[in-house]
Amino acid sequence: MLLRIARFMEGAFLPLALGCSALALVWPGLFTWLAPYISPALGVIMFGMGLALRVEDFAGLVPKWRLVVLGVFLQFTIMPGVAVALARLLDLDPQTAVGVVLVGSCPGGTASNVITYLAGGNLALSVVLTLVTTLLAPLLTPALVAAYCGTRLDVDALAMASTVFWIVAFPVLDGLLLRRLLRRRLEPVLVLFPSLSMLVVALVIACVVGLNRETVLAFPGLAMAAVVLHNLAGFGLGWLGARAFTRDRADVAALAIEVGMQNSGLGVALAKLYFSPAAALPGALFSLEQNLAGAMLARWWRRGGG
Repeated sequence: MLLRIARFMEGAFLPLALGCSALALVWPGLFTWLAPYISPALGVIMFGMGLALRVEDFAGLVPKWRLVVLGVFLQFTIMPGVAVALARLLDLDPQTAVGVVLVGSCPGGTASNVITYLAGGNLALSVVLTLVTTLLAPLLTPALVAAYCGTRLDVDALAMASTVFWIVAFPVLDGLLLRRLLRRRLEPVLVLFPSLSMLVVALVIACVVGLNRETVLAFPGLAMAAVVLHNLAGFGLGWLGARAFTRDRADVAALAIEVGMQNSGLGVALAKLYFSPAAALPGALFSLEQNLAGAMLARWWRRGGG
């Protein structure tokens, strides 16, 4: 029975995400009330991922340490570089261009872990990359924005590290510990966690759509084009960079998804703090687009793509 539910959710995930998003454009209140609970919901998903992981999965990264270095390098070169190229190619106005560069200069977001999980990628590698890029972001994000935009930013390193610890590291560690204690007793429950993750991701996407309803309906053409191309280029170039170093499908999926998905919430916060609402627009659109594109990519990858 549980296996049937899991298989049904796998097939229904994309239609569910798109359907909820469409409803959010018409009745945003159906989903926007979820906004305060997004972080706890992601924490629950990460706990489930911790249950699905083993200590051996993280130990297995030790001989693959070069992939962690590669992931960090790709994250902080591809996304900022593509952002600058798109800003020039599309001749974006200064504030929109700054917003695109800001998003590109941010670390990987926790959503990348969820999408990697759904795609059947190397979840341990994805979690480690998110942690490492977030710890480096207080140094690298301001440096990249200063280099490309000529503006100095102050990023609260302690606040960023604390957020990632409570949403990612802590629940994953709890899940790992519980699995080690209970072992096989948890096996029947684990089959449901991908379904739960898919449902939560669909609701989070709809919530983001509802919160940004006016922005989406205004259809800022150039900004939307820049965001879509930015995200897809991240996935594509991340995949090419990963394939140049490894043929392991799970590792390639983790690296490509980690590169393509950004901590867009950080980009929005920095844009509002240092620039203008117009500069926050790419970050808000990126949050929506990366989750929808990531959901489709995860479905394709899980079915044998990549």
